Amino acid sequence: MTIPEKIGQLIQPFGWKCYEKQEDGSIRLTDEFKEQLRQGAVGSLYGVLRADPWTEVTLATGLSPEQGARAINEIQEYAMQHSRLGIPVLFGEECSHGHMAIGATVFPVPILLGCSWNIELYKEMCRAVAVETRSQGGAVTYSPVLDVVRDPRWGRTEECFGEDPYLIAEFAVAAVEGLQGEDLADENSLLATLKHFAGYGSTEGGRNAQPAHMGLRELHEVDLLPFRKAVEAGARSIMTAYNEIDGIPCTSSPYLLNEVLRQEWGFDGFVITDCGALGMLVNGHNVAASGEEAVKLALESGTDMEMSGEMFNKHLLSAIEQGLLNEETLDKAVLRVLSLKFELGLFDRPTVDPVKASQVIGSLEHKQLARKIAAEGIVLLKNERQTLPLNKNIGKVAVIGPNANAPYNQLGDYTSPQEEGQIATLLDGVRAALGGDRERVLYAPGCRIKEEAREGFATAIDCARQADTIIVAIGGSSARDFGEGTIDLVTGAAVVTDNAQSEMECGEGIDRMTLNLLGSQLELVKELRKLDKPLIVVYINGRPIVEPWIVEHADAIVEAWYPGQEGGHALADILFGDVNPSGKLTVSIPRHVGQLPVYYYKRRTRGKRYLEMDFEAQYPFGYGLSYTSFEYSQLRIEDAGADEEGYAAAVVDVRNSGQMAGQEVVQLYITDHAASVTRPQKLLKGFRKIWLEPGESKQVRFVIGREQLEFVGQQLQRVVEAGDFTIMIGSSSQHYLEAPLRVSSEAR
Repeated sequence: MTIPEKIGQLIQPFGWKCYEKQEDGSIRLTDEFKEQLRQGAVGSLYGVLRADPWTEVTLATGLSPEQGARAINEIQEYAMQHSRLGIPVLFGEECSHGHMAIGATVFPVPILLGCSWNIELYKEMCRAVAVETRSQGGAVTYSPVLDVVRDPRWGRTEECFGEDPYLIAEFAVAAVEGLQGEDLADENSLLATLKHFAGYGSTEGGRNAQPAHMGLRELHEVDLLPFRKAVEAGARSIMTAYNEIDGIPCTSSPYLLNEVLRQEWGFDGFVITDCGALGMLVNGHNVAASGEEAVKLALESGTDMEMSGEMFNKHLLSAIEQGLLNEETLDKAVLRVLSLKFELGLFDRPTVDPVKASQVIGSLEHKQLARKIAAEGIVLLKNERQTLPLNKNIGKVAVIGPNANAPYNQLGDYTSPQEEGQIATLLDGVRAALGGDRERVLYAPGCRIKEEAREGFATAIDCARQADTIIVAIGGSSARDFGEGTIDLVTGAAVVTDNAQSEMECGEGIDRMTLNLLGSQLELVKELRKLDKPLIVVYINGRPIVEPWIVEHADAIVEAWYPGQEGGHALADILFGDVNPSGKLTVSIPRHVGQLPVYYYKRRTRGKRYLEMDFEAQYPFGYGLSYTSFEYSQLRIEDAGADEEGYAAAVVDVRNSGQMAGQEVVQLYITDHAASVTRPQKLLKGFRKIWLEPGESKQVRFVIGREQLEFVGQQLQRVVEAGDFTIMIGSSSQHYLEAPLRVSSEAR
């Protein structure tokens, strides 16, 4: 390979710019792109099938499932037939909560998926995402997001599983196993990319890509844990984070990318930058004086491929010609990329079957899965006087609020444009649950997400006055401008104007100072409360909402996050009792933004309170209500079995003491009473989601092994120290039974 051909393998331009869609649905490759392929100057493409306002690809200019598969085939065939070496192109796609392509299934956002605590169901979802993406030719995805959320004001909270590293690690392993399957070369397997490496969820002030301030010991124990477990599970691709840690940008950190990732963990895949991260080394972090210095820093530190390819394309060849970078370093990166192309089977099976793509993408089976997993991650926060579930013979129901019938507002960021009728809103779900009787389901938006407008109040209040029960859907939005216009607050109809009104208050790059509702939403709820009718608040949002007045005055509160395309049906399943809620919070919700950080694994030295209030969350990690009740009893510590690798086993009896079948998330926490470094008061170290019929009991057993007891010591080594521990098993991080455990130095 020539040096330019080698560089080409490390460059990943934007794929949607390389073609033009024709009237018959086919594509025409641009002349510039064809020349790049002939020269071997492009080894990978990003987002050929991505469609959203950022790419400016719309339903009209984008590609259907079958068209997308044909387009990727055409690109692949041209690359292999017209380049000197015939190396296939690696196609990378976004799949945070479904393939970000037209027609693909839109699953709930990861924060909801985390709240399901259902690892097996999530793995099934990942298999569906892999099938849809690979059927069109996408071979690598830029997910899962394994960032640990420290400050939920961060706009990308919705993309994360939660605040706890153990729980995130469990989902990380499931993602790798689900996406990659048994064999990367399989036609239904997708290469997972772990991101953002590392500390990206721990930046100052909850602001995107800002510096992360932490010591190496904490970095290893918290933020790196999910990545390490995913690498052990077989992950072969890593994306660097934008941020710096203690002055060292992650994209040019030899400690992270070489010493930890490759030498300590044995990672043998490739590392890709986030989009624009290399440029930040010159303008942003300013650790390089020129583009040549930046690419040298990145490659020598362990970065292999650049998303966008801008810096590598401009400066990599000149860096080698100037003697700043040796060809051996370049060869290592190229070898890693080519090795994965072989493992993915791209040399043997470079093209895909467009007919299969049209059959599996957005299939009924996947829609049903989206509905099921959405229902499992929705969290019931409050339910006074058994307001829920609603009886389907209730009479009239008023569905009010800016998120009651706003399809894009329930999908989250990293979402493609949707055909009309593709998304089931809360209004759709309630109507369907009540047999489609529109006279029984009244609707008014009332207000918008961010505006102070009140002209819709009168219509909303009149609508609610006619009803027996009020459901108000409020919260936030990560919806970019898809050209859908806004909503007429009086009629509820969509209105497209020349002046687009963005409702976006969450998502990448949209960080908040506060966590309260924006606009006139709270005022609308207060007006509805004056009607003295059952009031159910449904939050549809990407980060926790802090509104003490609603906590006090609403009869029921449902946290739905962004529940995806089937979210309206999933919500109706919960509201009317067809599904018993089983979601549990994976982020603690504070009572006041001034309490942040409020994550549950506090240090003992943290103190007890501020002057105005204590540190306790309004709704703690692991919390979530059910329509039934569960009793925990008989927690005991037993010897680990001969076939169990552990120091002991913790066993507890859990009984459904209510009148309705349901699922309970049984959570294991451990306290280390004395250690050579300061330890959190408690840490999640296991969980099980179990199904119990009314009156049924089950025995739940956790093996207490090295993984449950170890911590990162002063020398950055994982250690287990002899001493006293407390084992806690219960329904949340605040409600549990306790039992002592003593570990001797002789314990295995």
